[in-house]
Amino acid sequence: MAGNSSLNAAMKAKNNEFYTRLEDIENELKHYKSHFRDKTVLCNCDDPRISNFFHYFSYNFEKLGLKKLITTCYKNQNRDLFSQNDSEKAIWLEYLGDKNGNRIPDPEEIGIHYFNGDGDFRSPECVELLKDADIVVTNPPFSYFREYVAQLIKYKKKFLIIGNLNAIHYKEIFPLIKENNLWIGYTSPKLFKIPENAEGKSVKIIDGIRYQQFGNIGWFTNLDIEKRHEDMVLFKTYNPEEHPKYDNFDAIECCPTAMIPMDYDGLMGVPVTFLDKYNPEQFEIIGILNHGCDSEYDLAKPVLNGKEKFSRILIRRKKNNIIDLNYQQSESELPMAAEEQAKYNKL
Repeated sequence: MAGNSSLNAAMKAKNNEFYTRLEDIENELKHYKSHFRDKTVLCNCDDPRISNFFHYFSYNFEKLGLKKLITTCYKNQNRDLFSQNDSEKAIWLEYLGDKNGNRIPDPEEIGIHYFNGDGDFRSPECVELLKDADIVVTNPPFSYFREYVAQLIKYKKKFLIIGNLNAIHYKEIFPLIKENNLWIGYTSPKLFKIPENAEGKSVKIIDGIRYQQFGNIGWFTNLDIEKRHEDMVLFKTYNPEEHPKYDNFDAIECCPTAMIPMDYDGLMGVPVTFLDKYNPEQFEIIGILNHGCDSEYDLAKPVLNGKEKFSRILIRRKKNNIIDLNYQQSESELPMAAEEQAKYNKL
């Protein structure tokens, strides 16, 4: 799709000037409010002057019960770029909450600090700020996603970040998903603000503002969320005709996820959309059928009746997850299963 090709082109060109809309931040962050009380939040890939992440957390500082908010950005001396950060020094902002009682982050309440270096998230100065943070929330550069996540894991930080969902296949990322050290959030942002002179496919202009449209973006996090504890409702029972085995691997095809049988204990291949519904108490992730991520967990190509399929996540039902074969789905749930079948019947 156009959105994916636009993202791939941006990554190859190392174009990282994509800014997250406030409404997309609000739609995702509403699911995590309980995590932020008495915490220091770091947004370390944001231009402090225009960051909607800084806007969200500063205006909701008291409501969330934050301890401290810090935001930084990489210094950019090119006046033509979107950040307009053409000063000689990179800066970082520190906000400790409302001081005059108006519940608004006034300029005099925001501490402005200067970096000696360029504000790169990998620099020693930024690493020191990272060490001080409890939770990192930002939209990191697409082209440095692997390196960025590796740093968060190294310093054992909680995080909520935006990324290309194709990162699921990365050899550095999939093991984190398999071992339940990283999972998928709730929403999928589609539009990102871009410079006025930026070119590319799928550019939209809304109210005079240029946006790049993407089709495969999501949130990655290691903050516990409610949906990870909700069992997926299973409708199907195992049927060899409906659940054929792959030509080259001892696992059955279950696409879409509505096809997952409630009574099968063996290995099952499911589309990557399964991760939106994944409950580690119900299933365990064994590996991936992808043949291309260069990971020890990439076990084979998913080939069915001589035809190669898209990537499949290889799962198995947890032994202690008891399935009630007498379960009767409600009438309201049946259309949902049919709708999901239609959505993925081409995969």
